[in-house]
Amino acid sequence: MLYFAYGSNLNHFQMKRRCKDSIFIKKINLKNFRLTFRSKYRAADIEPKINSIVPGALFEISKSDEKKLDVYEDFPILYKKYFFYYYEKKVMTYTMVKKSQFKFPTERYLNIVKKGYKDCNLDKKHLERALKEIC
Repeated sequence: MLYFAYGSNLNHFQMKRRCKDSIFIKKINLKNFRLTFRSKYRAADIEPKINSIVPGALFEISKSDEKKLDVYEDFPILYKKYFFYYYEKKVMTYTMVKKSQFKFPTERYLNIVKKGYKDCNLDKKHLERALKEIC
């Protein structure tokens, strides 16, 4: 199955720890969504926003990886699954169930995300924009 990663799951080391069968395919942009950080965990989330993009990574994962991600993402309590199509292939990602206010991520979490942006060769301008938004 195909999985769109953002936030800490962009970090290749983290992703391999969470999903041993995961294979990084390529970087992609999810259109008409924006990146934000919220919840008591100060974790990354995505939400619909016209004319915005969320840079991320496309991974191939196994069914057992999906089950591990479900546990890690606290599905369906904290995150729910969102499906979209990329070149006619179904892709799964997670979005937060309860939309709370923006909360700046911890330094540790942010460093993991930044390493993920580097791992996937993503432009950090969208990350920087998300960190400045207080909604």
